[in-house]
Amino acid sequence: MLSRRRCFAAAANRIRPLARAFCDAPASGAPRSQDHSHTEKVAGVKAPPDVLDVAIVGGGMVGLAVACALSNMPLTKHLKIAIIDSNPALKSRGYLDKNSTPDSRVSTVTPATISFFRDIGAWEHVQQQRHAFFGKMQVWDYTGLGYTRYNARDVGKEYLGCVVENKVLCNSLLLRLKEELDDIENVIYPTRLVSLTFPLKSRQAGMKPASSEPLSVGHTTEELHRSNLVKLDLSDGRILYSKLVIGADGSKSNVRQIAGIKTTGWNYPQSAIICTVEHVVENDCAWQRFLPSGPIALLPIGNNFSNIVWTMSPEESLRHKSMSPEEFVKSVNHALDFGYGPHPRSTALDHYMEQFFSGIGNTATSTKECFEVPPKATGVVSERMAFPLSLMHSHDYVSKRLALVGDAAHTVHPLAGQGVNLGFGDAAALAKVIAEGVSVGSDVGDLTLLQRYEKDQKAANVAMTAVLDGFQKMYSVDFGPLNMVRAAAFHGAQYISPLKKSIISYAMGDKKWPLFP
Repeated sequence: MLSRRRCFAAAANRIRPLARAFCDAPASGAPRSQDHSHTEKVAGVKAPPDVLDVAIVGGGMVGLAVACALSNMPLTKHLKIAIIDSNPALKSRGYLDKNSTPDSRVSTVTPATISFFRDIGAWEHVQQQRHAFFGKMQVWDYTGLGYTRYNARDVGKEYLGCVVENKVLCNSLLLRLKEELDDIENVIYPTRLVSLTFPLKSRQAGMKPASSEPLSVGHTTEELHRSNLVKLDLSDGRILYSKLVIGADGSKSNVRQIAGIKTTGWNYPQSAIICTVEHVVENDCAWQRFLPSGPIALLPIGNNFSNIVWTMSPEESLRHKSMSPEEFVKSVNHALDFGYGPHPRSTALDHYMEQFFSGIGNTATSTKECFEVPPKATGVVSERMAFPLSLMHSHDYVSKRLALVGDAAHTVHPLAGQGVNLGFGDAAALAKVIAEGVSVGSDVGDLTLLQRYEKDQKAANVAMTAVLDGFQKMYSVDFGPLNMVRAAAFHGAQYISPLKKSIISYAMGDKKWPLFP
């Protein structure tokens, strides 16, 4: 993360007169202000369409993170931006009640993501709302042949991650935006995108081209300028023009589909059921057990609450969703304890491996930790939600005047909780590239500039996607020889300290590539 902070700092120090002129004279040619006026009528005459530097389609966690990063950096804070999303939650302007029942939808954010949130000034707002750090994690298999313990102290850290409700992350980003923008109400457009019209020079397959009418005759200078921008038609009838459109509108991205960007992916024969459960004692560890139908995770959320993410067949997910609360809690405890197979037990092989690998590098703290049984759930306190699982990756993240971030560019299996962290990584990388472009007077929608963002993120995201897909496939088959391979993997991760530390660093976001220093 030091490199990321240096990049932010370096970008801030490269302010030049040309960049200052770019920021102070936004696309509309008017003095810098976020007052879009939302195309109001004045004296019966309709005001001209709003002209922007950056239009972000999607006001979820990743879209808000992009807006927050741009509004926070000295080089980009004067850019004229808009967030297009009809979600009424974007009207929230205060802290959420810590004492309310936790929502089912949570994210496990890594130290890398937390550092990004600190850089843009949003983490202090998360700290004022419910969140739960955890410094330990246990992963094991239903066969009882092996387990792995991870501890933040293995890599000299205080925590492995933090579980935060999605609504808390969104709210914290909104509160930070409000601090940076005096007129946040004019930045958020509570509506939906209907269509995008790209300039003729884009020549992108599937994109609606601009009018072919010659622009040299009968058009004002402002109209000529707008002809080089992307036109956004909104569901409330308003029209926007923007130098850059950022698609942050999820796995079924309307922006991606309109742009004609192709994807590769498949549906898993699995669904995930999520909910919040309660314990008698507070849970301070993240737990994950691989079962024949998929993994079940128990994640601490604070105040004796934990979040359940349980992967199973679609039929089983419907059955578990319709169970009585008592039956469901019994099923959860069964899955996290003796259900499907025995607890892992230390054997002579474990003792031999511990002794053999103890001399390789500094021994990790958790190699001597024994298997533990997770805390029992005593009740389910939230709605049980089920959703199908899939993998998707866009062939391209960018084209001229267009960039995709988060789930609009890639979706992964939730077994390691990495999906949203990949999205926040996209947000940080794209904001940094835009700032670097502004510093040298580049057009923020220039394809060459945007391709630097794609180069920075795409390969690492593909690697994480492949790792998670490999885990999904490896742990979806109950086959004797493969079970032994999995057991060997658990033992290796438990007792080979360099391997354990490398896995932890990769999962925490400190490294972009698995198993490499």
